[in-house]
Amino acid sequence: MFEKVLIANRGEIAIRVIRTLKEMGIGAIAVYSEADREARHVREADEAYLLGPAVPAESYLDIERILAVASESGAEAIHPGYGFLAENAAFARAIGATDITWIGPPADAIEAMGSKTRAREIMRAAGVPIVPGATEPSATVEDAAGLAEEIGFPVACKAAGGGGGKGFRVAMTPDDLADAFEGAAREGEKFFGDATVYLERYLEDPRHVEVQVLADAHGNVIHLGERDCSIQRRHQKLIEEAPAPHVDGEMRARIGKIATDAAGAVDYRGAGTVEGMQVGEDYFFLEMNTRVQVEHCVTEMVTGIDIVREQVRIAAGEPLSIAQDGVEMRGHSIECRINAEAAHKKFAPAPGRVGAYREPSGPGVRVDSGLEAGGEVTPLYDPMVAKLIVWDVDREKATARMIRALGEYRIDGLTTLIPFHETILATEQWARGETCRDLLEDPAWIKSLPEASSASGPGVPGTEAGDEEAPEQVTREYKVEVGGRLFPVKVIGVAASPNGAAPAAARRPPRRERKAGGAAASGNDVVSPLQGSIFKVEVAEGDEVAEGALLVVIEAMKMENEITAHKAGRVSSLAVEVGGSINTGDPIATIE
Repeated sequence: MFEKVLIANRGEIAIRVIRTLKEMGIGAIAVYSEADREARHVREADEAYLLGPAVPAESYLDIERILAVASESGAEAIHPGYGFLAENAAFARAIGATDITWIGPPADAIEAMGSKTRAREIMRAAGVPIVPGATEPSATVEDAAGLAEEIGFPVACKAAGGGGGKGFRVAMTPDDLADAFEGAAREGEKFFGDATVYLERYLEDPRHVEVQVLADAHGNVIHLGERDCSIQRRHQKLIEEAPAPHVDGEMRARIGKIATDAAGAVDYRGAGTVEGMQVGEDYFFLEMNTRVQVEHCVTEMVTGIDIVREQVRIAAGEPLSIAQDGVEMRGHSIECRINAEAAHKKFAPAPGRVGAYREPSGPGVRVDSGLEAGGEVTPLYDPMVAKLIVWDVDREKATARMIRALGEYRIDGLTTLIPFHETILATEQWARGETCRDLLEDPAWIKSLPEASSASGPGVPGTEAGDEEAPEQVTREYKVEVGGRLFPVKVIGVAASPNGAAPAAARRPPRRERKAGGAAASGNDVVSPLQGSIFKVEVAEGDEVAEGALLVVIEAMKMENEITAHKAGRVSSLAVEVGGSINTGDPIATIE
């Protein structure tokens, strides 16, 4: 077994991997960007090394630098987490050229499944049912138009290298096709370096059901049952649960075989997920994610299997710790993604600094988080900052437990999806196990969601809003960076500063309000509701616009956010240009 493993990631997934490594007696090595010097994952690791600037391309995506750090630190293996380089075949091959072990599937499997068109070809040849559509990409909009007529509208335009909702656009009619095709190509190029687009039939209200698989180097391939991930916005998941509410034993066995057949078709090793669409009794292969999933936690809760531990064991050459007939799903688990987003403003990103912070607890409650009091959520990285997971004996009780836990979760100063989760879990649609698309695609329902920036529990008795009495003496632990490596330092001192005030570490951070979302407007002026960069400008000075017309697109936290006109009129001034940066409250345009 390995003595040291480097985690090539950040935030909650880095902490998740660190915890398992510690339980296995393996040293955990963290890496960080300049923006993450004070991040929680840096402190919880045994060692930590600086990668570079905050921009991902110069830090978490810098393969050469990560390999250099791995060599310098004496790491014997690298765990990629998810996102960043987790499904990058070039990264896997670069590691394979060293004496360091890659904790992931073979590069050829990543490459095969990373190309959605090639994956569809492989699955069809293996007898796995696929969503009706093309197995070859469309080179131009004109090519796509001819194919769309054969497939039938609505069609989904999908980036061949896409995933996580990126590079996915829907054309409901022929008039929508050009925008959908170009949007998918643009996002494919931006996020995955591949502008190739293919078309498939868009299933309007399917259930998104996926199967967790594990495969070792000894010929063992098993599945751990299914998860339902149908609650989504912008084709990105918000709530996941296991088992799926509309999958029975017969279907579980059938889709489990589909998943293990899919893994076998590419000689898979490690943990992976076969995603599919359930329409009644039919099930279609959608794609395979060649990594651990964000939502792996719900499968762990119902099976009792540590998926990250299995990943490490498989990479070390050990066989799976369990056989298929030993896998049993007990009870029900639900996961809510705690994103830094304003749901009531079209799920706009809402970066900011965390004030007071308290996680829920109690029976059957788990929190995977990278947050802590005083930490900052920047617009540079993904808006998902924590995951709240619960377990109980059935779906109804698990729902009640989740609502209770959400009510305990306190994140001051940051706008999150907690109010959204509390609202949707109390609906009849959720209780009936529906996809809730009628709600999530209803602008009026979205706009009516609570605006609370956090869910705050009761304060500590005898104090104000959870403040605690400062101790007379405090011990503080710091990490000092020397030559790009962090070293722990412990400082013990009196609690009071020279002016008699409590030290900053003993004082409760001030409450802050931060708003983000759809365009803010006062009279004629349109100002930015969020921080980011101008990705697209759709108007020019002097243009006449209708109410609701698209003005600009702001990119923030890996999402494109459309800013629309709050009224009809003439654009008398325009204060932005493509490529420029913008802060919350900055002017965008004036409409008279």
